[in-house]
Amino acid sequence: MAARSDIGVNASFFQKLASGVPGVLFIYWLSADGESHRCPYISEHVQGLFGIAPTDLNENADPIFSMIHPEDYDAVVQSIRESSETLSVWNYRARVRLQSGGYEWFEVTSEPERQPDGSTLWYGQFHNIQHYKNLEQSLRQSEAEFSFQAGFQRLIARLSTEFINLGFGTIDQCIDELLRTIGQFFQVDRAFLFSFSEDYGVMTNTHEWCRDGVEGLIDTQPQISTEKFLWWRKQIEGMVSGSRVVFIEDVDRLPEEAESERLWLQEQGVSSLFSVPIRVRGRVTGFFGVVSMRRRTWRLDQADLLIIVSGLLSGALERNRLEEELLSQSIRDPLTGLHNRRYLMPRLDEMLARSNRRGERFALAIFDIDHFKSINDSIGHLGGDYVLQRFAAILVSHTRSMDVVVRFGGEEFIVVFSALESTDVRRFVKRILEAVQEEAFVFDDAGIEVTASAGVAGIDEFVDCPASPDALIAAADHRLYLAKEAGRNCFVDASGTLRI
Repeated sequence: MAARSDIGVNASFFQKLASGVPGVLFIYWLSADGESHRCPYISEHVQGLFGIAPTDLNENADPIFSMIHPEDYDAVVQSIRESSETLSVWNYRARVRLQSGGYEWFEVTSEPERQPDGSTLWYGQFHNIQHYKNLEQSLRQSEAEFSFQAGFQRLIARLSTEFINLGFGTIDQCIDELLRTIGQFFQVDRAFLFSFSEDYGVMTNTHEWCRDGVEGLIDTQPQISTEKFLWWRKQIEGMVSGSRVVFIEDVDRLPEEAESERLWLQEQGVSSLFSVPIRVRGRVTGFFGVVSMRRRTWRLDQADLLIIVSGLLSGALERNRLEEELLSQSIRDPLTGLHNRRYLMPRLDEMLARSNRRGERFALAIFDIDHFKSINDSIGHLGGDYVLQRFAAILVSHTRSMDVVVRFGGEEFIVVFSALESTDVRRFVKRILEAVQEEAFVFDDAGIEVTASAGVAGIDEFVDCPASPDALIAAADHRLYLAKEAGRNCFVDASGTLRI
């Protein structure tokens, strides 16, 4: 009785807390023999959803269980029984009858706790997932729809990988690629990214993709004042305060108060558009959107899909901002502009963690300029610096933005190749060494013969021993030594020595 009294004392606090939480918070009690059950506490949302007063459930939970769809009832009871027996989290989805009379899908998630008398208490919540069920059903209605969704998932997975492995300073290139990919996938005429000024009074068009034949606006209208667009300012307020997606289905039918916006969009030939807010560190800093210049029927879940894309953009922009801050902490080599060892080690830790969780493959190659000391001695340190800078430029030009390129120290450089098979890694390393050999190194009007050697180690080689950044570097460094012993201007990996 004491426990029930405590719950009653705190009920007012719980109700205030729960009023701001979507879904229904509850405490559910089941007797040891399973014959009686009740909800010592349940939030007020249950009244609005099902027409059941919370007090009616304090002594007996039957009224809420009577709302469960007959086809789901037995399975719900069984899921509770299993959770009680194993004290595992109770997580289940079922249809429940609303106060309006129709059934909708709800999901419950609750943590069980055994009581001294053998009864069980669950603390948790259940919320409406009908929207997701509707989405699932619509996605399965046709083979074409399934193909679309699979294609979208592959696209998001690819873009996610590119953003995860984003190299410093390549954010603009990656955003341009995302806009192009999304624009072509959704068959729109223009995709864009705008940033806001601090007071939201000016919008700057930072990135844009246009379908062939569609005139771009980024050069002619790079900045737009929102002063005369009063209706649009209200939409911005909605983005900022509620992360609201702005959907203009038909520009010609904009409200009278949006006359300035309608005329401006009509001048551009816009028929309809979506704009989705971009958040960086919790603040709306701009918006991403797509435009159609012809009448079209948009998908019912178009906003949801674009929100996923805006999430990728938000994450990439946030990471880019963080990396810009880290730049001030000396993560770049001042001579070559490449990242240095301080940047490399945490990135290797991240990549190892992803490899352990998701099986992502990567390989590390150490490059060393052959006879670099002799080069320094013959043309001086300024000439040596020139060779280092040109060598770094070759590495950057022959790797991808998702690869990590680092000056490790002296004349040693490291490249971490992401998401490649071993044969592809060999092809990249060979191409780099060939490019070095073919490059015309000229300093003070004198040609310099430059070659390089490399050692390569892949994460997939660490099967019988734990992988670590140091172990991976040591393995590649040992193979670099073997390449030097083999006569230089070659590289060594798990398959042996490969000459240029």
